[in-house]
Amino acid sequence: MTIFSRLGTLLKSNVNDAINKAEDPEKMLTQMLLDMQQQMVEARKQVAVAIADEKRLAKQYEQEKALAVEWEKKAMLAVKAGNDDLAKQALQRKTEHEKLAVGYEQQWTAQKTAVDQLKSALQQLNNKIEEAKRKKNLLVARAKRAEAQKTIAETMDGISNTSAFETMSRMEEKIDKAEAEAQATYELAQTANGDDLKAKFDALASIDNEDALAALKAKMGVAPAAVAQPVQQEQQSLEEIEKQIEAELSAKR
Repeated sequence: MTIFSRLGTLLKSNVNDAINKAEDPEKMLTQMLLDMQQQMVEARKQVAVAIADEKRLAKQYEQEKALAVEWEKKAMLAVKAGNDDLAKQALQRKTEHEKLAVGYEQQWTAQKTAVDQLKSALQQLNNKIEEAKRKKNLLVARAKRAEAQKTIAETMDGISNTSAFETMSRMEEKIDKAEAEAQATYELAQTANGDDLKAKFDALASIDNEDALAALKAKMGVAPAAVAQPVQQEQQSLEEIEKQIEAELSAKR
């Protein structure tokens, strides 16, 4: 196969494929019905012309037959009048009209047969058009149903595609990571709050130790009595710290 032959085959295959894809069943069937109805209109015109010809031939046949009878009557009158020559001429004209009548009768009979055939064909064409209309509706419904099934199948195929599940799995991992980070941040915050609380209790213990030492020195007379007043102030500070701690614990609950 030459390159030009292969190229021609390729072009034809591409054109056919493009035509097949562009063909819309509903539009194609509608156009087909329009073409058939146009043919029906043309066929009706032809049948009408044929019927008119039939009627014209029938009329000419009747006219020639009537003229033949009329000339025969004239021949009889000529015979009664004793004019044989005139009678012969009348009979000659009668014969001519009889021949014409026979010819028109044959044409009329043939035309009548043709008209009957055309009428039958026209009725068959009309029946086919009506059948095509009914079948078109059925075919269009089937085409739409097939298109809907195809769309659903393609959608389901896209959902069941591996890449879609991979994306979903990747998003799930990302969300799991975000949740873990949030939990870790919360736990660190709780730990930091616990450390602050421990520091406050350690401060209380230190104050207790200072108070105990001050009281001991006062008892031993080592420290001046004035020291007792700062100790009392420290005791009041201790109470305030305890109240603050209780308030913070109550707020966290």
